Amino acid sequence: MALNRAPRCRRTVRRLHAGSAAVATGALITGLLTTLAHAQYSTGTGAGTGAPIGTVARTVGGASFEPGACPKTPEPIAELKGARCGTLTVPENRAKPDGPKTTLGVAIVSAATGTPKPDPIVWLAGGPGDDAVGEAKMAIDGGLNRDRDVIFMSQRGTYSADPQLTCPNIDEFNARAVGLVYDAPSTERLHVEATRTCRDQLAGRGADLSAYNDTESAADYADLRVALGIDQWNVFGISYGTHLALIYMRQHPQGIRSVGIDGILPPSTAGSALTWSSARQGFDGLFKACAEQPACNRRYPNLSATFERLVRELEAHPVTTTVTVPGHAQPVKVVLDGGALVNWMTSATHVAPGVPRSLDELAHGNPRRIAEQWAAGKLSPQAVGRTAHGLAYGVFCSEWVPYESRAEALRGGRAAFPSFPRSVLAQAPQLTFLRPDCGVWNVPAAPPSIRDVTRSDIPTLAVSGGFDSQTGAASGPYVARTLSHATVVTVPYEPHVVFATSQCAQEITVSFFDNPTAPNTGCLTGLKPPQFEIGP
Repeated sequence: MALNRAPRCRRTVRRLHAGSAAVATGALITGLLTTLAHAQYSTGTGAGTGAPIGTVARTVGGASFEPGACPKTPEPIAELKGARCGTLTVPENRAKPDGPKTTLGVAIVSAATGTPKPDPIVWLAGGPGDDAVGEAKMAIDGGLNRDRDVIFMSQRGTYSADPQLTCPNIDEFNARAVGLVYDAPSTERLHVEATRTCRDQLAGRGADLSAYNDTESAADYADLRVALGIDQWNVFGISYGTHLALIYMRQHPQGIRSVGIDGILPPSTAGSALTWSSARQGFDGLFKACAEQPACNRRYPNLSATFERLVRELEAHPVTTTVTVPGHAQPVKVVLDGGALVNWMTSATHVAPGVPRSLDELAHGNPRRIAEQWAAGKLSPQAVGRTAHGLAYGVFCSEWVPYESRAEALRGGRAAFPSFPRSVLAQAPQLTFLRPDCGVWNVPAAPPSIRDVTRSDIPTLAVSGGFDSQTGAASGPYVARTLSHATVVTVPYEPHVVFATSQCAQEITVSFFDNPTAPNTGCLTGLKPPQFEIGP
């Protein structure tokens, strides 16, 4: 779920920005003539047509695919040059097949080889609310298209879909909120009002907000496969995309050859208690790695205890400071309380080498590094206007909140962090104010079956990172219990969505799609922890 919600649930690693929890990815730029030739001669083909996938218009049932221009993206994506593109049009609400339609952008990047395998890979994005087309660079940088075409479709409501359910007013409030006490009742009132405004705007434009959920999205992907004329394909989901993948393979298993899930969010356990457990797992992984590194342990002993003490102290006595944020001429006011520190830490495992030093500086009265990182992600221009909040709340408020009581959420927090104050435990990391938000979002609960575990014999690769504090590594073995052909891999010392940061994870994933029952995991041997920064 690149979950990284502040105060709403967010995001895959592409949303963690420089200066806070950025994940840098390399560039892969091919010449125009090369890509055009590649698109013409080196592509997978639709079943029975001989034409490259995505070049033939087709209507099947209530879904239609039309070749055309590539979906819009906030910035140009070089990896999409030469892609074959178009749109899938489906009913907005399948209970009303003659009602309004939604149009979803599709981009197909050709395999790098001249002899591609016939079964492409479809990429399911994180979020909820990220646009898969915008994650094409991550997929191609990781070599996912080595032997197969890779298909990206904008999930309903996302940036390049129509209707688009983004709400910049929520993003703008999140930026202002760095200067507020994170979990104060006054902050809650302002945030819920921003959520209400978002809902009113989207409903006022005619969107059926009850139709933006995993059941409809899973049906969209099932329709896409058929409309593209593909007999069999592979699925790869990251973060929240794993949640959707597990529902998709349960509700529409036809035509799925294999499934890879990275940064696993099980639909059967998704909610506040799980985010607390995930935070504990990721934090402990990082603290343990520091303790096992002599220089780090000597300079920053008992780091876990230091962190928990800081949460308690800041919750009782928040610290206010001003920092300089790139792209902002004026200094930015930042308030750090216990909840803010927990949520900073949830993202900061992406920049693990600096975490012990940052916590030590805070413990000695210098909040600058943490305050700069906390503010930079919220105030980045990339944080505004890209997230489909309408889809995110559609999932949270119909599939999560109805099936987890406030007491269960609190117990989950207390089990993970028994020393935290109740005011911190009341707001789960990444999901602050979710229950009152869903009160104003006002969509019906999904059928209880949405929380079923996924039982399947489809070969599945379940990958996690040892430092993942957003979707903890324990979810891999959990989902594998009911997946009879599952391979579980934890890549040590890596944060959320290891495909974005680990060459080893990329190699394992690509090998899995070549051989779904026996991926090559040999690169795991000998992986080393990061060298933690040692301050003066």
